[in-house]
Amino acid sequence: MAVVGNDWSALEGLVPDPLPLVSVIVAYYDQPAELARTLRALDRQTHPHLEVIVVDDGSPEAPVVPPHVQLLRMPDLGFRAAAARNLGAAHATGDVLCFLDADTTPEPGYVEALTRLPSLTSDAVTVGLRRHADLSGTADDGSPIEELAPRHALADPDWLRDAYASSRDLLDADHGSYRFMISAVLACGRELFAETGGFDERFDRYGGEDWEWAHRAWTRGAVFAHVPTAVAWHDGPDLAGRVDEQELRRRKNHETLALFDLLGVPGSVGRGVRSAAADVVVDLPGTDPAAVLLCADVLLEAAPQARVLVDDSLASLAPGDDRVVARSSPSASSLRERARVRAAVTAPFAVPRASRDEFGRMLAEALEEVGVGDLGTVLLMDPAGDVVVSIEAARARARRERRPDAHTFATVARAAPVHPIRGEVDLEGHLAGWR
Repeated sequence: MAVVGNDWSALEGLVPDPLPLVSVIVAYYDQPAELARTLRALDRQTHPHLEVIVVDDGSPEAPVVPPHVQLLRMPDLGFRAAAARNLGAAHATGDVLCFLDADTTPEPGYVEALTRLPSLTSDAVTVGLRRHADLSGTADDGSPIEELAPRHALADPDWLRDAYASSRDLLDADHGSYRFMISAVLACGRELFAETGGFDERFDRYGGEDWEWAHRAWTRGAVFAHVPTAVAWHDGPDLAGRVDEQELRRRKNHETLALFDLLGVPGSVGRGVRSAAADVVVDLPGTDPAAVLLCADVLLEAAPQARVLVDDSLASLAPGDDRVVARSSPSASSLRERARVRAAVTAPFAVPRASRDEFGRMLAEALEEVGVGDLGTVLLMDPAGDVVVSIEAARARARRERRPDAHTFATVARAAPVHPIRGEVDLEGHLAGWR
């Protein structure tokens, strides 16, 4: 089913028929009591078609699992949650993947609630409500998790609760909402997961791999939704409740540094220092070096974090600025792949000095807005009504390529103070500030 932008509310009340096979992938490391509790809870799920796969990330001893549970083991090469989840996904046969951690035990309706949207639309990525409880010493209690956990409940993180509330359970998600996707309680379609390439296995410490994957899923056109009725209980407090403030900052700094060169989006990169990942990539045609340099200068003044791709013959046009990149270079392909926004210039253009601030505000506004809600593309028009710059969200492009008849992103046109360059430009006047 098609969803307009991120508006999954149109699917409210709909139930998939028939219900698909769901592959539940449980990441595990040396937590036998917690795993046993979680597997018992999975046996009580209301969703009738489950395939359960436990992936052991190098525990000293293999976990004991029931005959109907598939066990995959990896050698102990350190923290490799990303690799464990990818291995589970590679062995999954269900149409929907449900990622769970061994120490996070779901209530009976969890899988059914969390996988409803991914079962209805292949674009959906859902995150459940991870609550916290002190379940130490309760392994042999035998009580259902929905009765046991509330008696031992711990505080839930305020920042996450507030984020879900302010975004209406991610109905109002944007390019920064990757921060609210938690891999311990995550579900998506198997095809979308494969299209993203899975989790980045370079992450070898706690934290970050789910946010990086969620960012890529968003740029591939994913629909984000928080499902508060899909409740799973984590055994123990949130990270902030397990370590002191200095240790928490150290870990979060490590996570932020790991993401710095992988996510180019505002809020994840520096205000002055650039990330290796480009948030915006602009394709600038033309072979006249003066015209191309002038236009590139106008674009980069307005969007300093952007990268501008130019004809290969102009590869050395601005050797001191690595933001100007040859179109066929290996780095250009990587930049395109990770960019949140792709812009295409029809032909080199100029902006009068008196209109430069106006153009900068207009470009910044368009770059911020595309990909949010149902806005997929902004066209900047010259005074003659011709398109000079097409600014498109990567998520709109990806969804259009995946589902040409149902990508549902809108295009708007805006008049801009831009003028196509005809004849020889006055590059000296532009650089000197005369024009």
